[in-house]
Amino acid sequence: MRHSKPDIAKIGESAAAEYLKAHGYLILAQNYRFRRGEIDLIVQQGDRIVFVEVKTRRSLKFGLPQYAVTLKKQRQISKIALAYLQKQNLMDVPCRFDVIAIQLSPQLEVLRLEQIQSAFDFIPGTDIS
Repeated sequence: MRHSKPDIAKIGESAAAEYLKAHGYLILAQNYRFRRGEIDLIVQQGDRIVFVEVKTRRSLKFGLPQYAVTLKKQRQISKIALAYLQKQNLMDVPCRFDVIAIQLSPQLEVLRLEQIQSAFDFIPGTDIS
């Protein structure tokens, strides 16, 4: 049976959320949308807000999943994160950007899950306009 990209993404996001919960993170938002973009997971670890991009792959034909978080994607995530922090009145709260890279088997079982903490920094000059 062939699975669509949204199916694969949902499997990865669910696995990432469960992993983060099991490691003491509090899930604040899942699939947080702002304008034409989305952040997969927004979580809290202690006093820090963590914006998480989840990348899931069934094969390494196109490289490791984390390589799909391009500079363009980082800018988009930075913009959405800024909007979230402003809307929630959390501008003074420390935050970071993580990537969770997931590799699935052909049967859609998690073979590998890697959390890359502080995978990238906020992109300067990013605003929400």
